[in-house]
Amino acid sequence: MPSQIGYYVSGNTAEGFVNFLSTNTSNLHHHIILKHPSNKIKTTVINEIINKYKANHDIEILYSSIGKEYLEGIVIRDKKVAIIDERIATENLVGSFEIDLSLFSVQNISNTDFSEDLNKINQLTQKAYDNFETGLKVHDDLETVYIKEMNFDVANTIAEEFIEALFKYVPKQNKESTVVHRLFGTNTRDGVVNVVPEILSQLSKKYYIKGRAGTGKSTFMKKVMTSAQDHGFDIELYHCSFDPNSVDMVLIRDLEFCIFDSTDPHEFFPKGLGEEEIDMYEKTVTPGTDEKYKKEITEINSRYKSYMKKGIIELKAAGDIINKMEQKFAMEPQEIDKITSFIIGKIIE
Repeated sequence: MPSQIGYYVSGNTAEGFVNFLSTNTSNLHHHIILKHPSNKIKTTVINEIINKYKANHDIEILYSSIGKEYLEGIVIRDKKVAIIDERIATENLVGSFEIDLSLFSVQNISNTDFSEDLNKINQLTQKAYDNFETGLKVHDDLETVYIKEMNFDVANTIAEEFIEALFKYVPKQNKESTVVHRLFGTNTRDGVVNVVPEILSQLSKKYYIKGRAGTGKSTFMKKVMTSAQDHGFDIELYHCSFDPNSVDMVLIRDLEFCIFDSTDPHEFFPKGLGEEEIDMYEKTVTPGTDEKYKKEITEINSRYKSYMKKGIIELKAAGDIINKMEQKFAMEPQEIDKITSFIIGKIIE
């Protein structure tokens, strides 16, 4: 039965806009790039393509870092093709082909000036990134609190024992490992969002790693990734949507396995068979640390969250302008049908 998975390749982070598309589509033969000022119209086209192919093909849906009502693309691997929003198109994509959707519409947008709205959106988005960046610097102070109370030898032992148990009876694959880079959520106009439950539903072995800032969660997962690479497994590496240099999940589909950072703002708890919790705070940090530094931790958390909240408010304001822009655009169903048929013709080729 065909499968359907969804994830983000773009995100709004403390390092600005990140885009991991190329690592996910480097082995494809074609990239069909949809050009139009309307996110709504491009999303409608993407949804039509999804509906045409989902019954008979495995598909990957690229969610939008703007908001939940939009999509950024679809990947159909057995067709070696991705249909993507121009927003995430990068240089040197293999077999790239642009389609200007406005050419299929009776609505004339050629004389419409969107520059003022786009400038406001860019300014608000940059303010959000600035707030996230400041929030990350504050968050680093929180890491300092826990690092000085952490037993790194114990942390290393926990990781080594976990990796040994995970791969003990797993033969090495006779191939080179590949790594694709993704996000399972990001900061959007809707707030901090994620699709963790959707991802977990596809797997039989799930490890929820708990802890505090600086207690080695990301390092633990990077060690798991390295060992998986040594065994020749293909890896999905999900980056932190706050700090993209940090890792939030390592997923190995061949083993139906993942380990992920299950802390706020994406905190979940094991519920059934094949699900386990690993608490790095409990196992590696001096007992009573939360209580010892309660005042300092509370103050840092409050400051960090205030900057995150400011960033989300800026993204929401940018989203409100996008909403107003979207009201200027329209496309009839028959025009959407023409676009869909044209794209399908390109896929068949």
